[in-house]
Amino acid sequence: MVNNWIDIIQYSLLPPNCILCGGRGLAYMDLCQPCYHSLVRVGSHCICCASHFDNTDLNLQLCGDCLKNSPNFDKTYAPYSHQDALRYLINRCKFNGEYKYSRLLGLLLADYLRDYAELPELIMPVPLHPKRYRQRGFNQTLEIAKVISKKLAIPIDNTSCLHIKNTAHQVSLSAKQRHKNIKNAFALAAIPVAQHIAILDDVMTTGATVNEMARILKVAGVQRVDVWVCARA
Repeated sequence: MVNNWIDIIQYSLLPPNCILCGGRGLAYMDLCQPCYHSLVRVGSHCICCASHFDNTDLNLQLCGDCLKNSPNFDKTYAPYSHQDALRYLINRCKFNGEYKYSRLLGLLLADYLRDYAELPELIMPVPLHPKRYRQRGFNQTLEIAKVISKKLAIPIDNTSCLHIKNTAHQVSLSAKQRHKNIKNAFALAAIPVAQHIAILDDVMTTGATVNEMARILKVAGVQRVDVWVCARA
């Protein structure tokens, strides 16, 4: 927490420098123009889960998986591919807890959402199980959400959804194992007062986590659930 305040004060007093190369940053973020343009954007993709299409003619259609098993969420917004610089930024944010990385990821995603998304009533960051939170000391999705909330003037709901099952790390699991691992991992402590909610996560791989969260929100009566992620794997 102290390091976060140091980062905030330093950013206020000094001009931004690029996190990736050390060059002069853009006017409002710690990323220079060349590094910004080097970020790998998501190209042709499924309109629901944002999975990649090799055929550009299929852009913004439903993929085979979504046609076969319709997800509980309605649409995914994912501006970048989870590789190279974006993977580095997410890993630094998740495992180092430095404010500047969550701030940059939040600004990048907010800029994209302002142009392409129908904005919801609430942002709901994916919660951590209390044991994981104690180990890590922070929730990176909440830190990213704070930046987006301020930028887009959308409130955060960080209390209604609880992570009640101490699930194993998803990284080494297959898609089938991920869905089984995360099943019944969340519960609602309160019914969100909103009909349109955006679930926020740092990266989406199979979509198992956000799909399970969307399921309980839909059961609770939420009409539309979108997924916002910084990167799509």
